[in-house]
Amino acid sequence: MNIAVFGHTLYSGVMAALLSECGHQVFWCDLLKRPDSELVYAQDEAVQQLLNKQNNKGFLNYCKFDDIPLNVDAYLFSFSPTEKVQAVEILRDLQRRPIIHPKLMINASTLGLHGTERFQQILPNDDWIYLPDVIQEGNALRSLTDARQLIVGCSKEAAKTTLKELLRPLFPREQQYLFMPVLDAEFTKLSVSGMLATRISYINDLAGVAEKLGIDVENVRQGMAADSRIGSSYLYPGAGFGGENFSHDVQTLASTVSDTGAKSQLLAQVWEINEQQKEILFRKLWNYYHGDLSGKTVAIWGASFKENTARIQQSPIHAMLAALWAQGVTVRLHDPQALTEIEKVYGQRKDLVYCTDQYIAAEGAHALCVVTAWKQYWSPSYSTLLKTMQHPLILDGRNIYNPEYVKAQGFAYKGVGR
Repeated sequence: MNIAVFGHTLYSGVMAALLSECGHQVFWCDLLKRPDSELVYAQDEAVQQLLNKQNNKGFLNYCKFDDIPLNVDAYLFSFSPTEKVQAVEILRDLQRRPIIHPKLMINASTLGLHGTERFQQILPNDDWIYLPDVIQEGNALRSLTDARQLIVGCSKEAAKTTLKELLRPLFPREQQYLFMPVLDAEFTKLSVSGMLATRISYINDLAGVAEKLGIDVENVRQGMAADSRIGSSYLYPGAGFGGENFSHDVQTLASTVSDTGAKSQLLAQVWEINEQQKEILFRKLWNYYHGDLSGKTVAIWGASFKENTARIQQSPIHAMLAALWAQGVTVRLHDPQALTEIEKVYGQRKDLVYCTDQYIAAEGAHALCVVTAWKQYWSPSYSTLLKTMQHPLILDGRNIYNPEYVKAQGFAYKGVGR
């Protein structure tokens, strides 16, 4: 099939890569790219490599809007919550093209409820389906290909048949598709994000209680995960969740529930707990120094909202920076991928030092805060840190260290619920 892909989300990159690998001819029209950006996808290394491979083979074509052929069989739209206006403009442009209808239109955007319906109002003569973006950043390709079942919002049999043929190389079995009405699928997507957020906020809430009782929440977490009814997914205490789409889903679900007249104390508390959790390392630092933080230097390892991505939307780093700067603290920041994104937001300032080496970031620091669980942070050179830091304090916002071992190396240690 000839497939046109619109958008520059990670999901659009994943779909462009996988569909072209299956032998489809994919035309990726990323109208939202900045003029100076390359025609590649840099957020995920595995996705990047597969895109480059398929582009070299000729199955994937980066193109401008006018270069998309008229004989496209299916269109896939993947836009973020902030790109509604651009999405409508693209649909208006398609409306003016001499396309033979109906075509298969796949909405994979994160726009909340009725997003597909709004698209369909612009192109009503086509077959619209909703295919939610459920991939995990940092493990994008496998999180899709290993999915046991795809949620699909679709009512027309002809559209179901076309979609199954499109995805047959990836999902060949009938039972791998869970078809339902479009609105049901959109609400299901929000509900999944809400459940995952609830698990994260629940373990963070328990962590606060465990710490006051002198209990190590890591033992509690492992015990809960051992129960087959619960499992370990999204059950890790830390400095709060982030991510543009995930956070948008949780807020949209809470707003949707509220708009119906129902009161959801749970969803409100889930969000409140998470927002408070983003400042947990600052509170621990404040208590450790008894509120005397002015003039101190703090090293931070990690700025992205999770490892293996450069994205910083809704990341705990923003709350951390604001709180530290309000107390006159100078921050020395390291992240393997996200420094450029941070600089776009905060620019150059005297109280923020960008460091391309994690140990240089720790030089002269009164504390080291771990905000993102990048693998390169898991086994640091403690002897190097002892030599370079002004005070040996480690604030572990992802519980990636063994507290007893860290203390034995000569450090004061503060974790989450430990």
